Amino acid sequence: MAVERAHECVAKEPVDPLARAKPLPRRLPVAGAPPELVPARMINEVLYCERLLYLEWAQGEFEDNVFTVEGRSVHRRADVAGGELPPRPSGEARGAADEPAAATTSPAKGRRASTKRADADDEADEPAPYEARSVWLSSERLGITAKIDVVEGDASGRLVPIEYKRGRAPDVPGGAYLPERAQLCAHVLLLREHGYTCDEAAIYFAASRRRVSIAIDEALIATTHAAAARAREVTAAAAIPPPLVDSPKCNGCSLVGICLPDETNLLRRLDGEDLDVAVEAKTAKAESPPVEADGSEELEGPLDVDPWGLAGAAGAEARSEDADEQAGAELRRLHPARDDKLPVYVQEQGARIGLAGERLVITSRAGGHTEARLSNTSQVALLGNVQISTQAMRALLERGIPLCFMTYGGYYLGRATGLESRNVELRVAQHRAAADEAFCLSFARGVVVSKIKNARTLLRRNHAAPEAAVLSELDQLARKAPEAPSLPSLLGIEGTAARVYFGAFAGMLKGAGEARGEFDLEGRNRRPPRDPVNALLSLAYALLAKDLATTLGTVGLDPLLGFYHQPRFGRPALALDLMEEFRPIVADSVVVAAINNGVVAPDDFQRFGGAVALRPAGRKKFLLAYERRMDQLVTHPVFGYRISYRRVLEVQARLLARVLLGEVGAYPSFRTR
Repeated sequence: MAVERAHECVAKEPVDPLARAKPLPRRLPVAGAPPELVPARMINEVLYCERLLYLEWAQGEFEDNVFTVEGRSVHRRADVAGGELPPRPSGEARGAADEPAAATTSPAKGRRASTKRADADDEADEPAPYEARSVWLSSERLGITAKIDVVEGDASGRLVPIEYKRGRAPDVPGGAYLPERAQLCAHVLLLREHGYTCDEAAIYFAASRRRVSIAIDEALIATTHAAAARAREVTAAAAIPPPLVDSPKCNGCSLVGICLPDETNLLRRLDGEDLDVAVEAKTAKAESPPVEADGSEELEGPLDVDPWGLAGAAGAEARSEDADEQAGAELRRLHPARDDKLPVYVQEQGARIGLAGERLVITSRAGGHTEARLSNTSQVALLGNVQISTQAMRALLERGIPLCFMTYGGYYLGRATGLESRNVELRVAQHRAAADEAFCLSFARGVVVSKIKNARTLLRRNHAAPEAAVLSELDQLARKAPEAPSLPSLLGIEGTAARVYFGAFAGMLKGAGEARGEFDLEGRNRRPPRDPVNALLSLAYALLAKDLATTLGTVGLDPLLGFYHQPRFGRPALALDLMEEFRPIVADSVVVAAINNGVVAPDDFQRFGGAVALRPAGRKKFLLAYERRMDQLVTHPVFGYRISYRRVLEVQARLLARVLLGEVGAYPSFRTR
């Protein structure tokens, strides 16, 4: 009754829903002021690479590679807080006299016993050494904060900060490179600020097993202060610095796959030109005999494959800082071609996923066990009614491994992830671009053209005898798409191209007799698919949407906010946007290959009324075929190096991020030849 009376009250006094809506500001916020305290690590970064500083400190980006993992191993003991600092010398503490400062160590205190054996009288005269690990110091007056690996000292208040490094000690003046020396200088300044006497620092190089003393002089102190000020200035500008040009510093950098220095520099050089014309010119040149050139045709350059560029990195110091002079330089592939980690699919209904140490344990209803190492897992996909323990889910979230949920038939529902990218600037830029109709239309034109051209390429490669009229019509539609005046008209062009393409799709399927008849196709249908080919297409598209949604989330973009596909409740619109150009060359290609190579057979399907779906055994075989396609190497049409399709998805998503942040003028579509 109470509910009914409430409804009656609402009916008698209607309220305009717009009057209740909270108005949103038209202008989106921009990045705020940088933190007041600059970490000593960022002083190192700003002297090494300002772009690296901005990615790590302003945008919160980070990625592991073999060097960062090895570095954490070297720091595993130093990162455990313990010990204590000696008492401050009387009358020397400046932290309390000036502005507040803090020094933090572990509560577990204890002086380190002297390594020398002496009698009681000698021990009374000899200062007892001190050692503290993971010491966190801050100073508002200096505007610096740092967590020092190890601090050694004596009762007189004389201290030596020690920084652990994984590499070998370089043979350079000063004992180390300037960024490392400035970082140690910041440690020294903080210790002095807290009233201790500190005249030098040290770096322990684990690979050399050598401790190198670092002298602190006035010039280094001035450089350290200037670096701290520059770090604040770069961050406050709210604009990412340009990439280094052909720099050996990029070799082995863990953020090189996020930064994409060579790719960004190339696209910035091409800004204002027709990217498609440039790529076609490069392709034509690659297919023709070499000729003498004046350098202008080599805007993209002959492209090479060099996974990390570590060979010959020492000789790369001599380089030009002018991007125009780098037009003929080789574009390096600085990131790995493939991801060594593999996805885990669990489709058996009633299966359970648990955790045992660093391994996922999948238990079937019959009691069988399958294990997967967390370190080798890129994502976990659950199809249908599969249970996962809280412990296993937490382990996935802590390690940033996405957990994807799909229906038993393969429809993508969503994902559970930990804290992904902290790059709020990118999210703000994405929302701003989504409100820009001109940008949305320009971006949509590009992906539709790529989809039509890639579909035409797939027909030319796989159709036994493609009709000239079909290829001609697809070519004409690809030429019309860039001139579409609005998104609805572009949707019409895309729909017409899909009708033409799927009308000829059956010509790509090979076979004879009854098997060929089972895989006949008369147009596209879905929800539910009514024939085996459409069942395979629907599953392939769902898998591709799942992978792109996961990739976009990792990059820092919102998969739900698209530019071509309009936002709708629960729909990964941006994933569907980027998916358009990959539908023919990834999803459709997997379906054609799976049928032509006999991966799936007619008896792998089951029918329920008018719907058709794969049986579990057939779905497993198709999942393996899809993953083989994603792991296949392909030459990037713009950059020329060979990477897997899964890596291509990440590169394209990160290039879209560069477009949204204003570094690159236009999104470089992926079009095969």
